Amino acid sequence: MSAQAETDAGPRADEAPPKPAPARRKLTLRQRMWRERWAYTFIVPGALFFLVFAYVPMLGNVVAFQDYTPFRGFGGSTWVGLANFEAMLSDPEVLMALRNTLIIAVLQLVLAFPAPIALALLLDSLMSARVKRMVQTVVYLPHFLSWVIVISVWQQVFGGGGLIAGVLDGLGVSGFDAMTNADTFKLLVVAQTIWKDCGWGTIIFFAAIAGIPQDRYEAAAIDGAGAWQRMRHVTLPGLVPVATLLLILNIGSILTVGFEQLLLQQPMVGMDAAEVLDTFVYFRGVLGGEWGIATAAGLLKGVIGTVLVLAANRFAKRLGGEGIFLCRH
Repeated sequence: MSAQAETDAGPRADEAPPKPAPARRKLTLRQRMWRERWAYTFIVPGALFFLVFAYVPMLGNVVAFQDYTPFRGFGGSTWVGLANFEAMLSDPEVLMALRNTLIIAVLQLVLAFPAPIALALLLDSLMSARVKRMVQTVVYLPHFLSWVIVISVWQQVFGGGGLIAGVLDGLGVSGFDAMTNADTFKLLVVAQTIWKDCGWGTIIFFAAIAGIPQDRYEAAAIDGAGAWQRMRHVTLPGLVPVATLLLILNIGSILTVGFEQLLLQQPMVGMDAAEVLDTFVYFRGVLGGEWGIATAAGLLKGVIGTVLVLAANRFAKRLGGEGIFLCRH
């Protein structure tokens, strides 16, 4: 029998069977962290930022359960239990602020949230890349302006002595002043938010559109789909994961509707129209010295936001979408 035949027949009887490969020793957590130490080094600055500016300040929420005064501090202030929450919920100013906050939040969710998606789809449909870049640059420039400048610009256009009022006076129509109209103030706030941040939000959706495979558009075009049909059946489904993620995050911050924006305009329209939870916390806590009630309002807002994020994430999972984190059922 040749050597090749012996090889094909397998090992000889006097040969020992091959030894199995040694099992790989499982590394401990400390060993894995040491192995990936350079990756963890890059995480340290971000972790320290959130630790110092997010998690450590959360310890101050104990003020919501105290009759707190800065002179006595956390340790010397008297514990009052849920008395601050009871006083807050029975305060008519809190209920007014909550009502205004919810109205503005719902309007922003319905009107301002879809605006970047619509603008991204509109700009994506432009054939000229030069025009697309120019329009995109112009529309996201307001994002870099502070609210002080934004309110000043809107005052010069929509105020009683602004551009539109001057044009209407020339036509015989006087008394136009959208900046001091309490009845339409909430819609004005939403319009300002869209004007300032809509262009910036399109960047995210442009990135999502760029990530859609081109072969899907080619296949749809071969099947005879027009531009609108390709947008409906290819582009919009491709934006769903990103839109779902941003929607969940927006729902979590639904009670945060723009502190500086409303604080600057509150003297023009009055507290009844512009008082929200953030301005209530500022006036009652920082200026009024009612630290317990103000902290209770802020804590309640954070708890509601957390519950809404969890509920929205679970709802997205039940519909078969992707949430921001896993939910165990």
